[in-house]
Amino acid sequence: MASSSGSPRVDAESDFMKARRHQVLSSLAARLRNDVEDVVQSMSFDEVVGALGRKAENYVGTKVIPLDAIVGSVDKVRDFDRRFRPTSAVNRQRWERLARATRTGEVIPPIDVYQIGDYYFVRDGHHRVSVARSLGVKLIEARVTAIETFLTPVGIDARRDLELKFWRRLMLQRVPFTGEARAAVAVDDPADYGEIAEAVEAWATRTMQAEGAYMDPDTMARRWYAEEFKPVVEMIEEAGVRGGDERPAEAYLRVACERYRLIREHEWNAEVMAAVKKGKRRK
Repeated sequence: MASSSGSPRVDAESDFMKARRHQVLSSLAARLRNDVEDVVQSMSFDEVVGALGRKAENYVGTKVIPLDAIVGSVDKVRDFDRRFRPTSAVNRQRWERLARATRTGEVIPPIDVYQIGDYYFVRDGHHRVSVARSLGVKLIEARVTAIETFLTPVGIDARRDLELKFWRRLMLQRVPFTGEARAAVAVDDPADYGEIAEAVEAWATRTMQAEGAYMDPDTMARRWYAEEFKPVVEMIEEAGVRGGDERPAEAYLRVACERYRLIREHEWNAEVMAAVKKGKRRK
């Protein structure tokens, strides 16, 4: 718990100034490191849900949660940083009233939060969280509503991680990989997920035309992984053309794109047409 001068009013004023000073210094340090702002900025609940995909929600009830697990906000991402230090003095009086109440032992009502995996996002009670963290409190009582998402909520330590999650979710909704395939088809560049989805759908179209039968999305994902992806990745490994830090899916895309480029560069000329003329007519 924070130190006390014996005057709750003076202590509350000091608490606020200390929190603001730490927030300013943290922001300045991020700029000097040429770091992105989202490392220190509070995360947006809507952005996280938009990236992971919302499936359902369930009210859990009131429980005690760790303050360190509260990483974002529903509607006040610019008012507090990632550690819930105030980013301005706009609501200073409200903040100090809560600090005085906390220091004098008044009953503070629970906050309201959304829970996504191990992360919590404040719906109501931002100042209560800010004051509690400033005073060194580790736990806080909260009314919790759990959100179930399409993607597993891991690896979202900064807002910049959300773009990769967003494009991966879109790919998996187009191509519903499961199990081993879902884990294997992973890349570091968000744009690659769109290329993977297109490659799978193109392969499925050619296969359906050749077989004269419809292929549902689940079958498409399963067969492409078994009949196309795994054999090609094995060939890449055997040929020794996979980069040292290259993921299997990234190596597949690179080789597939190079093959497509070579095919596109074939010229239409008299020799080609003569060869076609000698060939058999399509059945």
